[in-house]
Amino acid sequence: MTKTEIKLVNVFTHQGQGGNPCPIVIDAGELQDAQMREIAARYGHESGFVRPPSGPDADFTFRFWVPRHEMEMCGHATIGALWCLATAGRLNAEQMRIETRSGPVTGYVEQRSSPNPAVEISQPVGKVVNLTPSQEDDVLATLKISRNDLLDLPIQNAVTSRVKTLIPMKSVEHLQALVTDMARTEQCCERIASTGLYPYAVASHGERRFEARQFPKSSGYPEDAATGIAAAALAFGLLENDLVARDSSRITILQGRAMNALSEIRVRIGFADGRPVGCLLGGEVMLSPGLPH
Repeated sequence: MTKTEIKLVNVFTHQGQGGNPCPIVIDAGELQDAQMREIAARYGHESGFVRPPSGPDADFTFRFWVPRHEMEMCGHATIGALWCLATAGRLNAEQMRIETRSGPVTGYVEQRSSPNPAVEISQPVGKVVNLTPSQEDDVLATLKISRNDLLDLPIQNAVTSRVKTLIPMKSVEHLQALVTDMARTEQCCERIASTGLYPYAVASHGERRFEARQFPKSSGYPEDAATGIAAAALAFGLLENDLVARDSSRITILQGRAMNALSEIRVRIGFADGRPVGCLLGGEVMLSPGLPH
């Protein structure tokens, strides 16, 4: 393992701070599953591994691990891996095709206008389903809140790559006051077929800016500083609930404030003939300062 080069980056930083720490290995073709999981466990974060593609229809295969298991898809690890490949001079085009266990992803890397590559990745059109009343009660009990703490909107399961549960908090203050228990969160997510609770609040309706928190089902830690796949799912929930207009203007999701790691995730929904067809997910990336990489 000492010969494996690991770069630790922060993805979805906000004004040069925060972001989600992510170990990246861009030459992971020889690593076994146990070795990839060990890296994720050692760092305690979602980790991304770049491997050769299985066929001619892709440029790379990306795999993703958390301390407890492998994930089908991880948005910030995908963005972080593309950023690492770009800064290492390993990309020969600005559009890359990536195999993941949740399906194909297209990465867009723009390096000409700035020394810091700008990265966006594609996500499929989101699906949004209202929870049943009993499922809503389960979520409220898990978070130890009542209906009075929410906007007059449904709690919903939404998915682009992984199912997240969208919980419309009445205010940013209500959002930041939440306290969760890992075991209860995992049990609730199991019952409602979700991979994480994603409460959110409107920060500025006119600026299309929202705040959110992610309480993952079983990643091995209680909260995530920035969760791209959840933010992509949230964008379609916002569209479903008429909280954003039906256009491709940027939606900004701030996450991680309660962890003192405020992060910024950007989503742009694409439309064809007035119908959403997918989205692009992006944000800033930087090397983690003062940490091994």
